[in-house]
Amino acid sequence: MSQERQRIDKWLFFARAAKSRSIAAKLVQAGRVRVDGEKIDQASHPVKPGETLTITLDRQIRILKVVAPGARRGPFEEARLLYEDLTPAPDPTRTPMPSELGPVRQPGAGRPTKRERRQLDAWTARDED
Repeated sequence: MSQERQRIDKWLFFARAAKSRSIAAKLVQAGRVRVDGEKIDQASHPVKPGETLTITLDRQIRILKVVAPGARRGPFEEARLLYEDLTPAPDPTRTPMPSELGPVRQPGAGRPTKRERRQLDAWTARDED
């Protein structure tokens, strides 16, 4: 294997697409990574500069073009030199899915929030005056 090719799990780790090399390997084995549109399932699959990776993460799909193999997992600025991000910008007019929104609690249900507690304290303090 030439120096220009690198295992995909190592490259994903060095490019900071995954927090650890084992997580990167699991992403690949789960079929969540495509190289030039072809689904791969082996963490040892070699990647080289010029190839396009499509990575399906929990909340987004990233499209990265490999620019260079990595030597180490360095800071973000160093990792950013390993790829060109081709991910399209999110559509600002798109309505978010319910799973993307935060949890919703009906007013008055459950324990009071900090804001509701302050309002309650202020209200009871007025009654005592």
